[in-house]
Amino acid sequence: RKHLQEIPSSSSNVSTSFTWDWDSNKTSEFLSGMGVSVLKKDKLDNENMPQDLLVSAACPPPKRQKVNEKEKDFVIVRRPRLLREAESGYCWDTLPDELLLAIFAYLPLNDLLKVSLTCKRWHRLSFDESLWQSLDLTGRNLLPGVIGQLLPAGVTVFRCPRSFIWDPLFKTSKPLRVQHMDLSNCTVSVADLQSILCLCERLQNLSLEGLVLSDDIVKSVAKNPSLVRLNLCGCSGFSVEALECMLNSCAMLDELNLSWCDFTATHVTAAVNHVTPKVTQLNLSGYRQNLQIA
Repeated sequence: RKHLQEIPSSSSNVSTSFTWDWDSNKTSEFLSGMGVSVLKKDKLDNENMPQDLLVSAACPPPKRQKVNEKEKDFVIVRRPRLLREAESGYCWDTLPDELLLAIFAYLPLNDLLKVSLTCKRWHRLSFDESLWQSLDLTGRNLLPGVIGQLLPAGVTVFRCPRSFIWDPLFKTSKPLRVQHMDLSNCTVSVADLQSILCLCERLQNLSLEGLVLSDDIVKSVAKNPSLVRLNLCGCSGFSVEALECMLNSCAMLDELNLSWCDFTATHVTAAVNHVTPKVTQLNLSGYRQNLQIA
């Protein structure tokens, strides 16, 4: 047939060539000798192809051949994702960090956490310390690892009263930046509470109302020399020695609430004798039976 060029055979060492001078009659004889009958065709070779396919076949999609010679098929080249987005008129990847942070600042907490799952860059920006200055988780059920991920993000004001706090699972031992903390009436174990307070050294306001404490927790509170307001109303579980250590270390205390704690007469006496002279408001309600009128 015409329009056939020389094609080397890859299956044998014998090469067969078709040239422009090849006679069509010889082709028929050659194929007949192999037991193949030649079908008579019309002038057009595309008689069984629909017209719409003929039109679309005129402009095939751009293709490139694979580099590996053993692979004989072709793949369609697709435009890069960034190029397609740029053609639409905008691209989130081109926005500067400052603009994305300004947008993220308007998002509620739940939406901000969802945004952090988009990509690595958005995850980094979502936990920028400028977005986590104040954190309010009042009445939440905080699953294991939540506190350990949020507090190291640069939180300075942390409110979490009446919440269920599970194991914080801190991944760092660096001190937290929290200065104001309210854990009043939380449901939290002594060990988990200790794991939080042992990383706090900058507290100025602290409320642990209604919680069961320990000597280690009270000694961790004592490591905050800038503590100004302390609310331990209704607390229990710590000794007189721990109470004295805390009162001697927190010399900047201005307001102290020790009302309705599980105190003995010795606790009350230690509180009165070791309270700092800078205290202007002291609450020792609930110890009438332990007090004697001198």
